[in-house]
Amino acid sequence: MNIKKAGEQIKNTVRAYLAKDEAGRTLIPQHKQRPIFLMGAPGIGKTEIISQIASEMGIGLLTYSMTHHTRQSAMGLPIIRKKEFEGESFEATEYTVSEIIAALYGMMQRSGVRSGILFLDEINCVSETLNPVMLQFLQYKEFGGRKLPEGWIVVTAGNPPEYNSSVREFDTVTWDRLKRIDVEPDLAVWKEFAYKTQVHGAVISYLEIKPQNFYIIDKTAEGRSFVTARGWDDLSRVLKVYERLGIEADKELIGQYLQNKRVAEDFAAYYELYRRYESDYRVTDILCGKHDEAISERARQAGFDERYALLGLLLEAAGGECACLLAQDRDMMLIKKELSQLKTECEDGGDASELLRGRIQKLDDEREKLMAANNLSRAADDSFIYRRERLDAYRHEAARGFEGIKGKYAEDTACFLQKTRDCKAHLDNLFRFCSGTFGTGQELLIVLTEIAVNPNTARFIAAYGCDEYYRYDKELMFHERRLTILDELESLKAEQEKAQAGGE
Repeated sequence: MNIKKAGEQIKNTVRAYLAKDEAGRTLIPQHKQRPIFLMGAPGIGKTEIISQIASEMGIGLLTYSMTHHTRQSAMGLPIIRKKEFEGESFEATEYTVSEIIAALYGMMQRSGVRSGILFLDEINCVSETLNPVMLQFLQYKEFGGRKLPEGWIVVTAGNPPEYNSSVREFDTVTWDRLKRIDVEPDLAVWKEFAYKTQVHGAVISYLEIKPQNFYIIDKTAEGRSFVTARGWDDLSRVLKVYERLGIEADKELIGQYLQNKRVAEDFAAYYELYRRYESDYRVTDILCGKHDEAISERARQAGFDERYALLGLLLEAAGGECACLLAQDRDMMLIKKELSQLKTECEDGGDASELLRGRIQKLDDEREKLMAANNLSRAADDSFIYRRERLDAYRHEAARGFEGIKGKYAEDTACFLQKTRDCKAHLDNLFRFCSGTFGTGQELLIVLTEIAVNPNTARFIAAYGCDEYYRYDKELMFHERRLTILDELESLKAEQEKAQAGGE
């Protein structure tokens, strides 16, 4: 199954393992809770999906790579204790607290969480000496006689032996103690993740043109040659930072993330053109409705790759703007709720400045606890930072009482509403440019498709509308034609490849 379906399976399993009856007893006893085992090729998103689940469910997450552990670190060091039984003294071996169990209790103490996921990666690469210890842990959830705290779910992961020479095949006894989920790469599912996390537009548009380069693992005379989902995601992040710092991202850099020479060189050439098109086409001017006819004419005469890159640039800019505004909308609603409560407290005689100071401290405490529990996502962290900044700004207006705070919030609201109007205009201009330049052809269908599948643009339009989207959605009977779009795109790609082959 793909990583999205695997995530749903894991989330449901965690819910079932944490469920309790009316007496407060877990419905599935801890020793009967089979650890989940995610089996899949490297770089497919196994670790990322566990982090996402912990964040969404508001539970803790502790991650360990089992290749780094010895029997002593996992089980604890042996110590001799004197014991007595029926009047006789004897010595027995006990163990100090396992590093893993100790880390769990430490997290619980720092963060206050009482339930979470213990994620043991590369579990099928443990040393031979550790294997019996792991087998006992998988069944009884204990290391060195110390049990896993109640409320903690074990999730494990590993790669098939063809990808990792350190893998040890599990026997039937071990497999019979695991809940196995096999995961395979899926570009369509990865695109959902890419839109949510705002993966670089060059990566998304390139993989739309050449989906066969999304995930590759080959054996060559020089060794393994590979491209993974993790590689594309990490490359996207470094490209954005390099652009921000004004550092050139050359093919050598790209090859450090896409470790397949052919794909790395191909993407490097595409990325260079992508950046050039960003400057040549003046994307901001197009979205603001200020482009000239020369730009439209060049786009009409451009080849398929160039047109697709241009559409990718436009969609990346529009999608990023929508994502920012949706996040701000959510944060402003949370702030509005805080200010509503603040108003009541001020009417009861509370000091606005001190009340806001207390709310700011509460935000800081919540953020620190989430960080300690390893379940603070980047989006959630951005939300904490934004809300803290605004509450601090309102605190400086508190000298004028609640009316001063209300006036500042009204200014923020007016500014936000103007930004939404601007964003709607930019989306309308995107459609006008595409229809005016390409007509109601394939390019407009691509834009409609990507706008619909991108959760940021789709949610923004659902909340604030977009006249041009609704117009072309209806005019082109988009929903009826959507199933044929991918076939039409494949035909265009095939024609282009045939033309290129003829030229050679």
